[in-house]
Amino acid sequence: MNQAPPTKFTIRVYGLFINDQNEILITDEFQLNTRMTKFPGGGLHFGEGTKDCLKREMREECQQEIDDIKHFYTTDFYQKALFFDDHQLLSIYYTATLKHPVNFKTSSSPFDFAEMKNGNQSFRWVKLKTLNPDELTFPIDKHVANLLKRTGI
Repeated sequence: MNQAPPTKFTIRVYGLFINDQNEILITDEFQLNTRMTKFPGGGLHFGEGTKDCLKREMREECQQEIDDIKHFYTTDFYQKALFFDDHQLLSIYYTATLKHPVNFKTSSSPFDFAEMKNGNQSFRWVKLKTLNPDELTFPIDKHVANLLKRTGI
């Protein structure tokens, strides 16, 4: 029996934040009973623009304002959404800067929270030159990490 193709889209928007030490911000999260390491961001709400989505996500996740938002990459290959059987995933990545002051804690350790409980999240800076795409959870993030390394942003 043939499986029906995906009929819905999930749109995700992510920020690529690089500091003065040429480090990129990543987040370690426990969501949907899964450990994940990814770039900061999240799902687009209906009626919301993509840049507004990224601003909202950064406010919600780390009480942080951002600016200087520039398009970097939009998914240009088919990716089935990993958590939803009938969804195709489209991800949009922007470079952006964190407005001062930075309002959230960062760690040098992955998954720096007390317990693996849905919703827990921690942030850390990783040197761009040593960023290992295989340490990221999702296929499109891995692709973007490789693009970042190739372009030398």
